[in-house]
Amino acid sequence: MKIPILKTLKKIPGGLMLVPLILGALVNSVCPQVLEIGGFTTALLKGGTNAFVAFFFVCSGSQIKLREAALPVAKGVVLLVSKFIIGAALGIFVSKVWGPAGVLGLTPLAIISAVTNSSGTLYVSLASEFGDSSDVAAIGPLCINDSPFLAMIVFGAAGLADIPLLSLVASIFPLILGMILGNIDDDIREFLAAGNTIIIPFVAFCLGANLKFQSFLMAGMSGVLLGAMTVILTGLGGYFAIALCNHGKPKAVGAAIGSSAGICAATPVYLAEIDPSLATYLDQSVAACTACTLLTAIFCPNICCFLV
Repeated sequence: MKIPILKTLKKIPGGLMLVPLILGALVNSVCPQVLEIGGFTTALLKGGTNAFVAFFFVCSGSQIKLREAALPVAKGVVLLVSKFIIGAALGIFVSKVWGPAGVLGLTPLAIISAVTNSSGTLYVSLASEFGDSSDVAAIGPLCINDSPFLAMIVFGAAGLADIPLLSLVASIFPLILGMILGNIDDDIREFLAAGNTIIIPFVAFCLGANLKFQSFLMAGMSGVLLGAMTVILTGLGGYFAIALCNHGKPKAVGAAIGSSAGICAATPVYLAEIDPSLATYLDQSVAACTACTLLTAIFCPNICCFLV
C-alpha cells in the first residue's frame, strides 16, 4: 500500500519544513536516545544541521544569475534591502528597549532571523500570479537572505552579539561558491536546482532533533506576532519599495516578500554557535521562527490579493 507522504506535506503551508521539524522535536522530547546511537544515524538525524544548511546555500547561490537583465536585478535588490532594513530596525529597537530577552516572547534573535528572511518558493509563485517575468527573475538577489549573513551583519553592526569577521565570511562562502558554480556552468545550475527542495526536510528534522517539544508551546502568541509583523510590515514595505523600479507606482507583487522561509529557523542556531550568549534564547527563537513560517505562508498571498 502506497502512502502519498510527499503530496500530503506539500499541501500543508511550509509542510516540507514544518512537519519534519516538529517530528524531530517530538522524538527528541520523548525518546532522545534514539537520535544518539552514534555513527551515520546521529549525523543524519541530529548532528548534520550545519552541513545540510551549507549545502542548501550552495544550491540557492547557484540559482543567482549574475548575467540577468538590469531590471530584475534592480527589483530584487530593492526588495532585499527593504526586507533587511525593516527586519534590522525591528530587531534593534526591541533589543535596545527590552534587551536580548525581548518582549511578549519575541526575542531580537527571532525577529531578525525571521523578518529579514523570505520564502523564495512562495515569492516566485506569487510573482508569477501578480507580477511579470522581471518580477519572477528578481528572485536571484533575494536568495541572499536565505543565509544567516544579513542577520549576522545586523547583530555585529548593532553590537547585539560578538560576530568575528571570519565568521561573516564563513557564513556567506557557500552561497558565493554556489553563485560561481552556477554562473560558469548552466548544467551545474540545473543540477543543483533540485537541492533547494530536497535538503529542506533533512535540515528541518535535524533542527527539531535539537529542540524539546515544549519549545513549540512557548511559541504561542510570540509566533503569531512575529508572523503578523512579517506579513504586514515587510509586505507593505515591499509593496511601496518596488515603486522605485515601476515608475513610482506600488505593485502588489512587492508584498510577496512578506513571508519567512522555514530555513530561517536555522539562523538562530548558527548565531548561537558563534556567540554562546544567545543560546539562552535559542529554543524560543527557533519555535517562533517556525510558527512564523507557517503563518506567513498562509497570509502572505492574502495581502497580495488585498493590494491588487
